[in-house]
Amino acid sequence: MSENKKAVAYLRTSSATNVGADKDSHLRQLAAIRAYARRASYEIVLPPYYDAAVSGADHIDQREGFRQMLAYLATRYDVRTVLVETASRFARDLIVQETGYQMLKARGITLIPVDAPNHFTEDTPTAVMVRQILGSVSQFEKAMIVSKLRIARDRKRAATGKCEGRRSHAEANPNAVALARKLHRKPRHTDKRMSYRDIADAMAAQGHLAASGKPYGPSAIKSMLSR
Repeated sequence: MSENKKAVAYLRTSSATNVGADKDSHLRQLAAIRAYARRASYEIVLPPYYDAAVSGADHIDQREGFRQMLAYLATRYDVRTVLVETASRFARDLIVQETGYQMLKARGITLIPVDAPNHFTEDTPTAVMVRQILGSVSQFEKAMIVSKLRIARDRKRAATGKCEGRRSHAEANPNAVALARKLHRKPRHTDKRMSYRDIADAMAAQGHLAASGKPYGPSAIKSMLSR
């Protein structure tokens, strides 16, 4: 006989009037989940995770019980299934349902409403519509982020004349640039300037080296002097 698959149970009640030892909402949910678990050969580990008096419109990351369940599942890779009484017990809001389901799916976790086990895997017109809406919202948010970043870059470029890319030598090592310019000045006693390589050697002698730890190359010295 094969070993039972492992799952956790998740319960939720919306109204505080349905919470308490004398109420049966959570008991009814758990009974339905356990009956399905027996039929489908699931072993329910731990007591159920329970969000009492939590609205079905609240996103799952705002629910204490659900957060605790996710923390547990993050440490138990042998438990990859969450059982709920119905999809509406998971969330009444369709957007919350679909986003929550997709979040769990991305983590390798299967969500099963025991009254309709294929609810989240069937491509019903409603599910397709919700996924299309979510896709449009995601695309819009991405476009807005790109637009905001572009505006920020343009603002910085207008203020500083530069944005992005590698920092110039003057920005990265202003002391080295100052020394290079000083060495490049034509000496009073001669009309001959120092070559770029000689400047680099003189700078190295004073401890000014490239990021590689070697003397600057002639092209780097030329870049320093061109600004």
